[in-house]
Amino acid sequence: MNGSTSILAGVLLGLMLGLGLLMILSRLPWLRARDLDRRIDPYLRRSHSASLFAAPTSSSRARVVIENLMGPVAVKVLGVLERLTGGADQLERRLRLAGRRTSVDSFRIEQVVFAAIGLLLGIAVAVAAITLRDAGPLLGLFIVALGALLGVLLRDYLLGVEITRRASRMAREFPTVADLLALAVAAGESPIAAMERVARTSSGALPDEFAATVADIRSGTSVSQALASLGTRTPLDCLSRFGEGVSIAIERGTPLADVLRAQAQDARENAKRDLMELAGQREIFMLVPVVFFVMPLVIVFAIFPGLAVLEITL
Repeated sequence: MNGSTSILAGVLLGLMLGLGLLMILSRLPWLRARDLDRRIDPYLRRSHSASLFAAPTSSSRARVVIENLMGPVAVKVLGVLERLTGGADQLERRLRLAGRRTSVDSFRIEQVVFAAIGLLLGIAVAVAAITLRDAGPLLGLFIVALGALLGVLLRDYLLGVEITRRASRMAREFPTVADLLALAVAAGESPIAAMERVARTSSGALPDEFAATVADIRSGTSVSQALASLGTRTPLDCLSRFGEGVSIAIERGTPLADVLRAQAQDARENAKRDLMELAGQREIFMLVPVVFFVMPLVIVFAIFPGLAVLEITL
């Protein structure tokens, strides 16, 4: 056992030494590949003036802190995470669909934390497998790498679960919210005032998104653009159709109350259809206890008296 543990420790130390030397060699100037931007950068003229409306290009504070603490290791790890779970734009959209206001770098740091926890659990399982089952060092290294990978994938899976739950919650809230909007518009309020009233008097994920849409419109964004961004921030297709229908009704002068009632009725029909599909899936799952638990008991109760009679006659 002690020999296997020492072998695993030696393999881990050798792996860490090899990774450290590889990173050192990759940072050497004459061995590092230079891209086109770095080649032409010394020949560009820098302007001291900058536009007031230019988007900031600085990284977030969390990313700067991690990069200052860990150096090139953090850059490599964040690059591997981007290649493993998608780019920054895709992750930004998924975070907005989940209703999270954190930055992409903060989520990457959470993935690194989950990977570290999975790495520690993998080391514990690998040591237990080597000491108790006499497993090889290569299997221990595979378990350690698998633990880190599963930690990263687990954080990404939890984000997908958050998106699914938020979508189901919005789907339940949408028919009621659409009816409230229809009542407010039919009472004489404007669409923006109706959305503001619903956001102020209701609670939930969808009223919060309506509050953000009203804030965008108050800040100068056009109604069509604000409603289009509402569809991109939410994981429901019916909200995209809702934004398009409301913007078209406002532009063409269509009675908005009828449009909202039709949207609510369509949402209820979609919810009924989804409920029927879920009931069909649950019906299949209900066959599992019937086949594996109930039917064997029925067969035992049917056959046991006959076997008992045969034993008595014999």
